[in-house]
Amino acid sequence: MAASEEGWPLLKMLAGVDGRVSYALRTADGPVELAPYIGGTFTLRATGILSCVACGRRVRKLFAQGLCYPCLSTAPEASECIVRPELCQAHLGAGRDPGWERDHHATEHVVYLAQSSGIKVGVTRATQVPVRWIDQGAVAALVIARTPYRQLAGLIEVDLKRILPDRTNWRAMLRSVPPDPEGLLLARDKVLANLRYDLHPYLLPDERPMLLEYPVLAWPPRLVSVSLEKSPVVGGRLLGAKGQYLVWEDGRVLNVRNHSGHHVVIDPV
Repeated sequence: MAASEEGWPLLKMLAGVDGRVSYALRTADGPVELAPYIGGTFTLRATGILSCVACGRRVRKLFAQGLCYPCLSTAPEASECIVRPELCQAHLGAGRDPGWERDHHATEHVVYLAQSSGIKVGVTRATQVPVRWIDQGAVAALVIARTPYRQLAGLIEVDLKRILPDRTNWRAMLRSVPPDPEGLLLARDKVLANLRYDLHPYLLPDERPMLLEYPVLAWPPRLVSVSLEKSPVVGGRLLGAKGQYLVWEDGRVLNVRNHSGHHVVIDPV
């Protein structure tokens, strides 16, 4: 199979903000901006090849957003503190890869509130604002605390989960959600008033919400999440993108990040 027929492995879409959110697919030939395709025909075709996003090895099955099984067990990107930051030990020099942990987790983190469908609490590395909010399809978000390392941010999040959820409903997110900055500020006042006293030194009570607008022409009345393993060709009129989802006019949506490592090509119109 020629290199062009093998395709390139999907990775999380690149995102930025310039007035409104913009997206690009990362390909072997460089980023492909999505803006020119929105409103026109856009087809992704999976070639059937899978490769691990960590080690590059070709495999028959992928786990946890593009990892082979050995990397799932050893890669720092798949450690438990990714989903449970309160367990992170990077600030103590520990972890699967202490160097990686030092660069990614023993560094400044923020706790934030984001409105994607409802309002949720979350944690991310400070340098990932606002990309993390975009990945979650937030229409409004604000930082409520800043910590010198990941574990502290996780402890704040755990305490606030008594009051707010930490997950996003993807179906509710993939709708027209009017931003509610005042609702975010009220939620911030509520959670900060109920936070453990020993965590108060990290609070930021005066931050203002950031509003995010997504490149979506319209919302289909019914949404169907598709898998490239079951439906290797996904195409039609592209309505736009939100979060890490591509949205087609017939209601099919593809979570690009969840298909990391699946080799695809963009079929010509």
